[in-house]
Amino acid sequence: MGIFSRIADIFKANVNETLDKAEDPEKMLKQMVIEIEESVNKTTMAVGNAIANEKGLERKIAKEQQMSADWHQKATQALQANRDDLAKAALEKKAASDRNSTDLAPIYEQAKATSVKMREQLDVLKRKLDEVRSRQSTLVARSQAAKAQKQIAQSFSGVGSDAFSKFDKYEGKIEKLESEAIAFEQLAGESTSLDHELKQLSTGAQVDAELLALKKSMGLLPPAELTD
Repeated sequence: MGIFSRIADIFKANVNETLDKAEDPEKMLKQMVIEIEESVNKTTMAVGNAIANEKGLERKIAKEQQMSADWHQKATQALQANRDDLAKAALEKKAASDRNSTDLAPIYEQAKATSVKMREQLDVLKRKLDEVRSRQSTLVARSQAAKAQKQIAQSFSGVGSDAFSKFDKYEGKIEKLESEAIAFEQLAGESTSLDHELKQLSTGAQVDAELLALKKSMGLLPPAELTD
């Protein structure tokens, strides 16, 4: 009965709680199937032994019944030969065989009932094993799908969201640098233009002074300009 109580414990266990505690649900499912397969193998051996015991008792009873019939025939033959002593001895042997047969009968019936019950339990266990194997493939597929879904979800949260936020931050910094570069270019352009104009004004005044001095040295200035 220990084998069947173990099987009952397996099927009565809270599978969801077991899987929650397991580090790897797929490995846990595989281990459960292995345990049930081992139980099936042990139960099959136990059933085989029970059937062998039943058949052994059946053969013993048949043998005692055959011996009883043989001793009965021998007693009859002894009486026909006027050998009461031999007939009595044969009948004593017959009585012993009858007692043995009678004593073995309830043991045989119990063994037969036990083997029938164990065969029925073995059939149920095999059906359960087939069911668990079928459910195992389904649960493994669900487990793999859940793992994939979890990985996808993690890519958008935790490390994933942090990576996206950093990307946005770097993009903002680059845009700021680009804006500053444009501003400095504009400022540099305005400064260059102002310097150019100032240089032009300075150069123009110098040229005008030199032109006036040259005209004066050549006596080409009007009298009014000479007075000035």
